[in-house]
Amino acid sequence: MSKEKLVLAFSGGLDTSYCAKYLSEEKDFEVYSVIVNTGGFDAEEVQEIERKAYALGVRHHECIDVTDEYYAKCIKYMVFGNILKNDTYPLSVSSERVFQAIATVEYAKKIGAGYIAHGSTGAGNDQVRFDLIFQIMMPSVKVITPIREMKLSREVEIEYLKSKGIEDNWVKKTYSINKGLWGTSIGGRETLRSDTWLPNEAYPSQATRSGEEMLSIGFEKGELASVNGVAVTNPVSAIRQIEAIASAYAIGRDTHVGDTIIGIKGRVGFEAAAPLIIIKGHHLLEKHVLTKWQQYWKEQLANWYGMLLHEGQYLEPVMRNIEKFLEDSQLYVTGEVKIALRPRQFEVLGISSEHDLMNAKFAKYGEENTSFSGEDVIGFTKILSNQMKIYGAVNKEGFIC
Repeated sequence: MSKEKLVLAFSGGLDTSYCAKYLSEEKDFEVYSVIVNTGGFDAEEVQEIERKAYALGVRHHECIDVTDEYYAKCIKYMVFGNILKNDTYPLSVSSERVFQAIATVEYAKKIGAGYIAHGSTGAGNDQVRFDLIFQIMMPSVKVITPIREMKLSREVEIEYLKSKGIEDNWVKKTYSINKGLWGTSIGGRETLRSDTWLPNEAYPSQATRSGEEMLSIGFEKGELASVNGVAVTNPVSAIRQIEAIASAYAIGRDTHVGDTIIGIKGRVGFEAAAPLIIIKGHHLLEKHVLTKWQQYWKEQLANWYGMLLHEGQYLEPVMRNIEKFLEDSQLYVTGEVKIALRPRQFEVLGISSEHDLMNAKFAKYGEENTSFSGEDVIGFTKILSNQMKIYGAVNKEGFIC
């Protein structure tokens, strides 16, 4: 009898290593491990993960790089929407997991697998994101989650792997690091409590530069078009370039506190120099080139887009509707933004754009205007106050004046 095919979302860590060995030996599956790169793994790391997978007995290991797709179908819209969860977090891991799940289930379909497994525990968001995407895209698939189902401890997993002759450095790291194109999350110890904070050494990027450095970012229709005056053809390379410059100042560190999909509060540290600089720079440019109501409605829709994305609902059709609105809003979001970089901080200084609505030929705020007179303002103010005056006249007791 041939073994049944199972695709395992694999990272090379303890949980997925346990899953690979357990599912192939104890459950007798033909395990196909797959790692989906969203920009966080270099070539050397990819090779090491592949070596681990085969050492654990998988039938075949696959690395799928979706970095460009991740940008085009998600990061781009997070920039258009200036999306920061709770005004803080650039949805680094949240958005990555969606695209890792999509690529995993597409691979399962491709090889005709009837089972998909992942190493999530029962205490976090990722289990929901993976399960949700798998069920929507492949309703017939059977999802297996050994760590969650058996409530395994790290110690049990380690002992099992050792009993199978799998030796590795399984000593638990002080911090769990998850790196991707759109930021790096840091969790552990201090983030598990409300009254402690991550020390400097917990962050992967350390300050190697001092003083101040000027950075200019160019946008064309909302997308990255240049860095320091040099045109870029690929926004992904621009993100990496900005990250390399700004992370040397240890910029972009913060802690996100929010509500998880499963209803508990969560806390995670992160560093995201490029995402924060890009979003803040893009936002300032929009303040100059969009109308008041464009900005208002874009903010409302962007908040919903970020929330649904965070909760794994990327495949909800309304997300495509919001993306169309966001993209349409970027028609005139073209210009250059100046930013000052300093150790652990940055300052968005100003913009230049041919579409700048703060145009001196119409008015100079607080000084002069050329498009209306003082008498016009008097009449405008009378009309603007009319409804409130009527309310006050009719409802004297409930009116403050």
